Amino acid sequence: MRVTEYTGFDAVGLAALAAAGEVAPAELEAAAREAARAVNPRLNAIVETWPSDDAPRPGSAPLAGVPFLIKDIGVAMAGRRMELGSRLAAGNVAGDDSCLMRRFRRAGLVTFGRTATPELAYSNTTESALFGPTRNPWDPRRSAGGSSGGAGAAVAAGVVPVAHGTDAAGSLRIPAAFNGLFGLKPSRGRVPVGPQFDEIFNGLAVHGSLSRTVRDSAVLLDQIRGPEPGDPYAAPEPSRPYAEEVTRAPGPLRIGVLAQPWGGNRTATRVAEALARTVRLLESLGHRVEEAEVDLGVDWEELLLASARQWTANLASDIDALAAAFGRPVDLSTLEPPTLASYRYGKRVSGTEFVEALALRNRVSRGLARHFEAHDLLLTPTLPDLPVPLGTHAEDVEALDGLGWLRRLFDISPFSAVFNVAGTPAMSVPLTADPDSGLPIGMQFAAGYGLEGRLFRLAGQLEQASPWSGRTPAVWAG
Repeated sequence: MRVTEYTGFDAVGLAALAAAGEVAPAELEAAAREAARAVNPRLNAIVETWPSDDAPRPGSAPLAGVPFLIKDIGVAMAGRRMELGSRLAAGNVAGDDSCLMRRFRRAGLVTFGRTATPELAYSNTTESALFGPTRNPWDPRRSAGGSSGGAGAAVAAGVVPVAHGTDAAGSLRIPAAFNGLFGLKPSRGRVPVGPQFDEIFNGLAVHGSLSRTVRDSAVLLDQIRGPEPGDPYAAPEPSRPYAEEVTRAPGPLRIGVLAQPWGGNRTATRVAEALARTVRLLESLGHRVEEAEVDLGVDWEELLLASARQWTANLASDIDALAAAFGRPVDLSTLEPPTLASYRYGKRVSGTEFVEALALRNRVSRGLARHFEAHDLLLTPTLPDLPVPLGTHAEDVEALDGLGWLRRLFDISPFSAVFNVAGTPAMSVPLTADPDSGLPIGMQFAAGYGLEGRLFRLAGQLEQASPWSGRTPAVWAG
């Protein structure tokens, strides 16, 4: 199979070709590797590839034979490196498959490499000291987002149709918006994170994927959802497979619109115009769309402080464990300046402050739940502006402490983190682009807890009404 043919199919389409005997899994893998060789030198999205395991029999699983990449954090593959984008964990090799890796295998995916992440996934741009910056395939001078930036760039450039990612404050939705992809953050408890963890960052982080089509994300989520024995909690089971939801009409929805971010910053004019176009599209499809005031139940500065305490305390614990495991110091020889500053901030967080931060999480969850009694969905821009130039995050970074670093991250992506705090599902949909630069602009839709099916129904309708699959970036394997 030629790469130009390979990039014309999504994961479901490739699996169907293999099941019909029209292409062998080995041919699919060869095309993916050729695509990687063609674009990765310009993007730095993939940090390592390896000989894959024996491919599953075509047709034996929903995604049997489809080439796949995992993020360099969060999912362990036996015998393969997982270095967390950090010099502190350089050389780390997983001893066993994590629960999620076993499910990827069960789905039939052929995992042949890992994608770049910022150090310890603690940024919304992917520019680590260990591996260097990951570039946006639409404009290589710009960020591919983070922390699943390597996955976003690889999928957008056509290396694989779908890739693994994680999301603790927007880490799937931000790369989706930056790279013109579909990215859905599942509900807390929808996908297992064990067995090493009962929850990551107190339930802020979840696993998911980035894809070029809605159905790929739906089919993959069907394969990885559901609890494992010992999980602390689980999201309610959906009434039908998500793959079926994509083709079902959503019916008329009440959609609240939040155009300006929490925290006082403003949405850029070109993004606000894209939001207005999205509202008109939704209304043409029969949905009732209205402005909404979304009271989180807490002041933004209060949320920022509590988030900094919760995030950095977790980060400090993880760093101490890594330093002990590898016998390495915790200093600038192993950590980047903002990570080290956040570590030091987290070491000063008291137990009382940490518990208070968790209590604030509950208040935000209750506040958002009240909103979803008035509206079926909430619509926001995924980000208030276009993809930022590489290096933006590093400006004057030495002057920032842990709170200052988190403020910078939240200023760049103010719409996303609250849904991690509340544990509710949210998706970024690549509905439009900036008419001047051609850069993609994502729109975020959020639903109440456990209602991924509602999001998939709307996403399927939007994909039919305003297709995006024909838009390809400047750096494109096809």
